[in-house]
Amino acid sequence: MRGLHGSILAAMRRGCLFVALLWASMDMAAQCDGLRFRYRVFDNVEVTTGVFYGANTGSSGANVELDMDIYRPAGDSSTNRPVVVLAHGGFFLAGSNDGVDVVPLCEDLARMGYVAASISYRLGIDNVFDLETSLQESVLRGVHDAKAAVRYFRRTHAEDGNPWGIDPARIVLGGSSAGAFIALHAAYIDDMEEVPDIIDLTQPGLGGGLEGLSGNPGYSSEVLSIVNISGAMGDADWIAEGDVPILSTHGTSDGTVPYGTGTISLLGVNVAEVDGSWPVHIRAAEVGLDHRFVTFEGAGHVPHMNNTTYYDLTRAAVTGFTSRQVCPAYANVPDYYDVDDPPAVGCQGDVDFDGSVAVTDMLTLLSAYGCVESCVGDVNGDGLVTVTDVLNLLGLFGTPCG
Repeated sequence: MRGLHGSILAAMRRGCLFVALLWASMDMAAQCDGLRFRYRVFDNVEVTTGVFYGANTGSSGANVELDMDIYRPAGDSSTNRPVVVLAHGGFFLAGSNDGVDVVPLCEDLARMGYVAASISYRLGIDNVFDLETSLQESVLRGVHDAKAAVRYFRRTHAEDGNPWGIDPARIVLGGSSAGAFIALHAAYIDDMEEVPDIIDLTQPGLGGGLEGLSGNPGYSSEVLSIVNISGAMGDADWIAEGDVPILSTHGTSDGTVPYGTGTISLLGVNVAEVDGSWPVHIRAAEVGLDHRFVTFEGAGHVPHMNNTTYYDLTRAAVTGFTSRQVCPAYANVPDYYDVDDPPAVGCQGDVDFDGSVAVTDMLTLLSAYGCVESCVGDVNGDGLVTVTDVLNLLGLFGTPCG
């Protein structure tokens, strides 16, 4: 009887897991309606500040508590939302998670239906007489902290009843300036041999390998894609086939972080040579990554901070690309689009929600052929993607929506 009882309990647990996964997949399909994650469909934002996510030894040797501000769409009933984690700029010396380079983006991401988080990370240079080593150490600390922030969302989803209403499979990491350095290195350094030899990994606060010791162990720090705003990395060749997609914006006249390959300077001293966004995307194209690079001709460093036009361009670049990562059926949009002017969507056959029934809809449908649950290409609404859906779509071919 004990064995039978155990079998029944195991079957019930498997059944509950199946129902939970089915509910999550249905929720995700409902979210990807052609508007959410790409247009500002919510009016108000709910912000929770000072959420503790970890701690570690800082550059001064003191313990540093790490927190984040979490932005959510007010009045949203979804509990399976993608997360965008953003790190602020400030050359690893200054800045905060309430900075103007990240807060407006977090607010607008929440208005589009994401959960957005602006994180703090350990700041400081520990040796002004060896700036190259100190800067490399600062980047590694930031990488460790950002990974702990990603793990925080997965841990609270698994252990605390998903208090933030997130989908742990759809977490995006990004940043502005120094924060973009963090995102790039977190995503594309996947071997300890790529960590510069000049870093002493035995120092307090630098241990723990690539994952670090900043908190929430036992959970993955993998991300769906990254956002790089005016950032750079030590070597673009660290990017390899199969790595995560990347969206970048960068001004060609950036005098702080090079657009191409160039030198980072601090206090008038050349610190290190890095690869800016241009060589990063050359490499991304070489290895076949899904990527988009939006160049701001003649613009300086992080121009979205103090220029409305550049903010609108940056926001459109970020959300146009990221929405396609979290909703793969979404069609490409131009580098710039109006986030407050959504198209008519949802007509029968418009599988990719671009406002018409065309070749791209057929390709999306065929990629989902044989699907049996919450299917993107289910034209006739019977829960499956079969030859009937193909025939229905052919009958609607060329039809505009609206």
